[in-house]
Amino acid sequence: MIRACFLALFLGGVLAGAAQAQILVRAELAEPTGHYGHQAMGPTVPEYGALRLVLSDGTQRLIRLPRTRVFEDNAARLADIDGDGAPEVVVVEADMEQGARLVVLGPQGVIAASPFIGRRYRWMAVAAIADLDGDGRVEIAVVDRPHLRKTLVIWRQDGARLVPVAELAGVTNHQFGEALILGGLRDCGTGPEVVLSRADWSGLVAVRFAAGALSARDLGTGATSARFQSALGCAG
Repeated sequence: MIRACFLALFLGGVLAGAAQAQILVRAELAEPTGHYGHQAMGPTVPEYGALRLVLSDGTQRLIRLPRTRVFEDNAARLADIDGDGAPEVVVVEADMEQGARLVVLGPQGVIAASPFIGRRYRWMAVAAIADLDGDGRVEIAVVDRPHLRKTLVIWRQDGARLVPVAELAGVTNHQFGEALILGGLRDCGTGPEVVLSRADWSGLVAVRFAAGALSARDLGTGATSARFQSALGCAG
């Protein structure tokens, strides 16, 4: 009887602890630095040496990178990547020699990551995070080297790795030196689409991910910020 009561109390404590588990509610880039010096988003958007996380009980965690790396992004995005009902952080990290990679982090650090591009000052820009093909799994859409390669890559988490599952060349979402990453996710009633520019900035496209493949639909000429906003609002 005593042993049974102890087991019941123990299990009750475990379940209560699980129910009270703290989740991420905010993430922000911290400790701006200029020692990488790429300035892909211009001089007003620094690289960062750390990521500050805030949990639902108010606790803060600081994830600080070694000096050989920086967070090279304009936002730290919260999204439930692994489908457990709690958000993770998605951000672009850059290494002094190997360039950028995409990382998913939690309060304890890196959960999953893509390979580094492989060369200094080579970058990637996040375009959208969503279940793009309706299969219940979240994808991360990223433009790989928006100033050079100009290719949309769809990444999925597979354990501790992010793996590419589809690519589409000839698109971009950023001009070198600009503070804003343009375009993003929309759903105009027929499913999610990623709004991007053609590689030459002559017009916009809406990209869909279905049956393991990407396809682009033309949205007309012009790739100004106003045109992007109109397209994201389903007016174009």
